[in-house]
Amino acid sequence: MFRFCLATVAGLALATAAPAATWAEAMFEELSHDFGSVPRGPTLTNTYRFTNNTGHDVRITGVRVSCGCTTATAPQPVVKAGQSSSIFAQMDTRRFVGPKTVTIYVQFDQPAWEEVRLAISANGRDDIGVTPDTLAFGPVPRGATPARQTTVTFTGGTQLTSVSADSNYVQLQAKQVQGTGYGVSYEVTATLRADTPVGKWFTDVWLNTNNPSSPRIRVPLTVDVEPALNFSLSAVAFGQVQPGQSVEKRVILRAGQPFRITAIEGTDETVSAKVQTGDDKALPAHVIVVTVNPNAPGAIQRKLKVVTDLPGDNTAELPISGTAAMPNLE
Repeated sequence: MFRFCLATVAGLALATAAPAATWAEAMFEELSHDFGSVPRGPTLTNTYRFTNNTGHDVRITGVRVSCGCTTATAPQPVVKAGQSSSIFAQMDTRRFVGPKTVTIYVQFDQPAWEEVRLAISANGRDDIGVTPDTLAFGPVPRGATPARQTTVTFTGGTQLTSVSADSNYVQLQAKQVQGTGYGVSYEVTATLRADTPVGKWFTDVWLNTNNPSSPRIRVPLTVDVEPALNFSLSAVAFGQVQPGQSVEKRVILRAGQPFRITAIEGTDETVSAKVQTGDDKALPAHVIVVTVNPNAPGAIQRKLKVVTDLPGDNTAELPISGTAAMPNLE
């Protein structure tokens, strides 16, 4: 009974000694991130997301790191109540060999002073080579299925057993290729699915090995998927136009393959549009002439919808703005 009481008291003491999360720490989804074993060379990126659940505005006054191999920034210094933001961290694996843990200090002064310590870790390996060190998909049109390749070389008996990705939009293949004689090499091919969503994002490709000390090797993958149709201007602003005055502006509509424009919707007596290159021709780019000709003062706000014969994402919208106003004669 006495020993049971001692155990109970000891348990309570340990529970009391464990510090509770501060209001600042409680906002973060994670306080540490470990990349595991990585080849030396690539820059590792992690986003520490947090949501302001304090009921007050929070302000970040500073972000610093414990090692020059890592940089960290706060893109949004002031985060209003209920909003979400993040701390963006990058770790340069060329700057260290072996296990490395870096502390990121994030200081707040509103609604009260507090400091959050975030950790980022990786194990830089010299016995692994990845060339190129990142699978980078530059701007690619939505619906395309581009592929990128990297060559992975292991020394010391390590072999690749399989490959996987954190995103289902990335399809992977791996095959052994002729090496340099200093190890075994594999060619890893990543292909984007046609339904990969529009936007800039990054994910991880994992090289699974037979080495218990480094069972998974991370290779970063970056993606920039653009809409299938892209205007040369995000919007056409005519500024101030006098009633009865006709003003033209040109805009180019591009796609990753030749296409025809079948219709332009949203026009009226004030705003009109025509295809200068000819809507009966299949071209990778078309010039559209937009004309405003107001007959009375007032705001000009339209959204033109261009319809094409492309499969899938076959439309694009173009905002039109301006003001019809009489000239000031004073």
